[in-house]
Amino acid sequence: MRNKEISIAGFRRLLREIVHLMFYEATRDLELEMISIETPMARMDSPTIKGKKLVFASILRAGNGLLDGMLDLVPAARVAHIGLYRDHEMLQSIEYYFKELSNLEDRLIIVVDPMLATANSATAAIEKFKERGANNIRFLCLLAAPERVKHFTEAHPDVPIFHGLDRQPSQ
Repeated sequence: MRNKEISIAGFRRLLREIVHLMFYEATRDLELEMISIETPMARMDSPTIKGKKLVFASILRAGNGLLDGMLDLVPAARVAHIGLYRDHEMLQSIEYYFKELSNLEDRLIIVVDPMLATANSATAAIEKFKERGANNIRFLCLLAAPERVKHFTEAHPDVPIFHGLDRQPSQ
């Protein structure tokens, strides 16, 4: 992906493929339930994700690049967006946009941003979701600076971070 010779289309294709792999890791422990369905041959029980629909939450705008790959795998997921900017005088994140969904306390929310560089935006975004009732949150990013993973984890020890192609979430 970092090859300066890669085309825009090639970059997007690789990003989508990487997100597919990471998304699997971030959701492989989701609880399933069996539902009865009718196939062309007969009725059968089929597994489906248990509970309310997942929420994919993009930290604007950079997180939007990760959404398409996730929606490929769970097209019925709800999508939320949160926009933040940093007030350089107060050194705080200011929310300028929040596309809110109902019943956040009943849903798994996967917050996405491509990079955990300072962890300020991610930490603030998670806090904004918690203020609105979310209690089951995961964070997914492509790159993460180790010291920023520590900062994020100190702020939100209950939120696993999935980054790169790690097999286990950062704790």
